[in-house]
Amino acid sequence: MSRVGKQPVAIPGAVKVSVTEGAVQVKGPKGELSTPIPPGIACEVKGGNLVVTRRDDSKQQKAYHGLTRALVANAVKGVTEGYKRELDIVGVGYKASVEGQKAVFALGLSHPVEFPIPKGITITVEKATHVIVTGFDRQQVGQVAAQIRAMRKPEPYKGKGVHYSDETIIRKAGKAAK
Repeated sequence: MSRVGKQPVAIPGAVKVSVTEGAVQVKGPKGELSTPIPPGIACEVKGGNLVVTRRDDSKQQKAYHGLTRALVANAVKGVTEGYKRELDIVGVGYKASVEGQKAVFALGLSHPVEFPIPKGITITVEKATHVIVTGFDRQQVGQVAAQIRAMRKPEPYKGKGVHYSDETIIRKAGKAAK
């Protein structure tokens, strides 16, 4: 069996889980998420846990087994605790701010870059150079953080740009002086 797939997903008291044909609906204090179930995979609620099983031992079913369990576990964690991704902005004059439903970034371009904040995502800016992206959908939080980082990727010589707070930028040596 899949090592990930055979572990049951614990369901906290504040979370409601309903299994329908082809999807698992998860409702909690932070929001509501739906996770699709691939063919051949079955989910059922037993006691305070959700158990994921598969129909056979084919390679594809084994992969779907662990994937489905992980996606459901991420949904349960998202609607209870939520997810957070932090980014740092490095560079002279580089900064960010939030104005209503959009984030505005000054990243050394000739114009400020406006980024519309999607529904379900919260962007907060601390000290004008530290951006925090939070939300209850793990995939959406990661996608928004990646889009912000892509506006100005960190360059390897001075390290200027937008990078994740836990990311290490590998620096290159510049030209050697005569």
